[in-house]
Amino acid sequence: MSLKEFIQKHPKLRVIVYAGKGGLGKTTASAATAYWFAKQKKKVICFSTDPQASLTDVFERDLFGKGEQELQPNLYAVEIDGDKRIAEFQEHVRNQIKEMYKIDELPAEIDEYIKTAASEPAMYESATYDAMAELLSAGKYDLYIFDMPPFGHGVRMISMATILDAWIDKMEEARRKAAELKEAEAVIRGGEIERRDAILDELRDIRSKLDFFRETLTNPDTTAFFMVLIPEKMAILDTKRALEMFEKLGITLSGVIVNQVYPVSLLEREDLSDFLRNRIKMQQMYMEEIKKELGEYVRAIVPMFDREPKGFKMIAKVAEYLFEKPWEVGGI
Repeated sequence: MSLKEFIQKHPKLRVIVYAGKGGLGKTTASAATAYWFAKQKKKVICFSTDPQASLTDVFERDLFGKGEQELQPNLYAVEIDGDKRIAEFQEHVRNQIKEMYKIDELPAEIDEYIKTAASEPAMYESATYDAMAELLSAGKYDLYIFDMPPFGHGVRMISMATILDAWIDKMEEARRKAAELKEAEAVIRGGEIERRDAILDELRDIRSKLDFFRETLTNPDTTAFFMVLIPEKMAILDTKRALEMFEKLGITLSGVIVNQVYPVSLLEREDLSDFLRNRIKMQQMYMEEIKKELGEYVRAIVPMFDREPKGFKMIAKVAEYLFEKPWEVGGI
């Protein structure tokens, strides 16, 4: 089944996620998919969650940290500034603590703890994850294209909803017990019971957003996960590992896109260099392995282009191979 046929069979699709190793073409595939949907009159946004990828380079437009930007009619892109978002989150936490305890300044040790926590590697992922959930819950677009970080991080971000949900469960239970003790103490002392718990309110808000995000991501009618790989051994192994991890998370892999494939027809040229001839033969050997191991998942084969796939002219060309002529290059 081609990528276009898959899309046609899933009319309720709202989210498309591209995952896989770094440097194989996830950002290009994301940009081209967003471009193609925009041409189908869908209001679509492309969001790179990979700190090393750059929609700015692919679209040739400065997007970093500038929020949602319209690039063409119906086509939007966003590239978040993770450090700025973490700083905003730190400030939010500081203000919450000051408001909760009616103080003007945070104790030095608390402020130091907040600063230290922000340097944790997971903080960037959390900030990105939060930005994804916020964007999706706002519901402004017909379709959301997420370019995930290299495979391991991407899967961890997908599973983060479950982890955070379990953490919120424990926090909520602890706050509920604390509130019951506080109420009992107030009754004994004959005082007024304070009903509102600001922390509990905050936790419930986070849970509501997480639940919506997780339900959307794990619903195969609304979300599709695609892996991008190239015909090389390591990429094939990574994709097979990804399949196993997706299964453990209860997520169905929607397909794989094979990228950077040299057309077999080049072998007919007598002036072909030995270097290129050997590369094509090596690729065809791995294409056979992809056919055998992952054949049922292949949705499109995109060729190796003679120039970098960036700028709208090249993005349109990638979109053409993804959706309109997915088997043109051959090899499967």
